[in-house]
Amino acid sequence: MTAGPSIDPAQLLHEHLAQASPDLMRELLTTFVNALLSAEADAVCGASYGVRSVERVDARNGYRHR
Repeated sequence: MTAGPSIDPAQLLHEHLAQASPDLMRELLTTFVNALLSAEADAVCGASYGVRSVERVDARNGYRHR
């Protein structure tokens, strides 16, 4: 017979997030949104940030049409 996990990962995460400061949540959200925006820019440009490519169709200089 095997022993079950002694720690429920979902419950542990819930407890830590409930005790987290708003600054931590803001930082997590900022990191997540920046990752999404970077992935979108990679798709639009045709190359990742800092990568030179002949297929690149745009420049990543911080400006793009909205």
